[in-house]
Amino acid sequence: MRRLCLAVLSCAAGVVGLAPIGFAQAQSYPTKPITLVVPFPPGGPTDQVARVLAQKLTEQMGQSVIVDNKPGANGNIGGTQVAKAAGDGYTLLYNTSSITLSPALYKNLSYDVQKDLAPVALTAVVPLALVVHPSIPANTVREFVEYAKANPGKLSYGSAGNGNVTHLAAFQFTKTLGIDATHVSYRGSAPADVDLVAGQIQFMTDTINSVMPFVKDKRLKLLAVTTAKRMSLYPDAPTLAETVMPGFEAGAWQGVMVPAKTPAALVQRLNAEINKALQSDDVRAKLAVQGAEPLGSTPEEYRTYVSLELQRWAGVVKSTGVTLD
Repeated sequence: MRRLCLAVLSCAAGVVGLAPIGFAQAQSYPTKPITLVVPFPPGGPTDQVARVLAQKLTEQMGQSVIVDNKPGANGNIGGTQVAKAAGDGYTLLYNTSSITLSPALYKNLSYDVQKDLAPVALTAVVPLALVVHPSIPANTVREFVEYAKANPGKLSYGSAGNGNVTHLAAFQFTKTLGIDATHVSYRGSAPADVDLVAGQIQFMTDTINSVMPFVKDKRLKLLAVTTAKRMSLYPDAPTLAETVMPGFEAGAWQGVMVPAKTPAALVQRLNAEINKALQSDDVRAKLAVQGAEPLGSTPEEYRTYVSLELQRWAGVVKSTGVTLD
């Protein structure tokens, strides 16, 4: 996750007030259930965090916040649905970092993230972890890099899909360090993890909440995490930045967006509720169990962050040569 997220954390408590225009509408909102579209499968790392937030928002707002899973196309099926929905505050998108990868990956997207969607708030980030199969004779990142370089073309790494952040982070790792390895694309982290545990592939940069069960029972080895600083939950795991890739930081960040035509007062009401939820002890405890770190932001900060991420990943995607229909 980039440095901006650290700044975002410090301002989470300072929630922006409601705009004068639409104040009454925002005060009475919501008057019916809200749909939170999660563009990924049920039970996955994104869905798990979204459901924690949805439950808390339901408690705070007095109306049900219903999770609606619309998986497919790296999150773009759900993204399209919300971009075309009514801007009345009753259809929200629980997006991930994939929303800033898609413009560089897909030739014909049916929506524009900067024009058709309005940022509400950053919610959380799930760091990535560099994990290897136990058969690999390496217990540190440097040992693994040496082993990989000594065996060019013999190793393969998995990802949750072409152009997914799990693919791009591993691509940057291999490219930066001069490792010759083969990428194997899967439809999600789960099948990739299964093959990694079975030894069909040898390493992966996957979301930490997906791989930690396998690390704990010693079916995988955790070599490093992709956060800027070591994680409090796993203090013994070094970062890639402190070992072999100075300045490197990556994660599967998440947030909430709404249709662009949603009134500013409703956006700010939702922002206030989301930031309040993220500051609650029970939500933070539940996210910690999943390896997710709560963020929080203003809509403006989230808009800036999206713009920076679009610029950041465009060049990386281009260098992979991957394009999707």
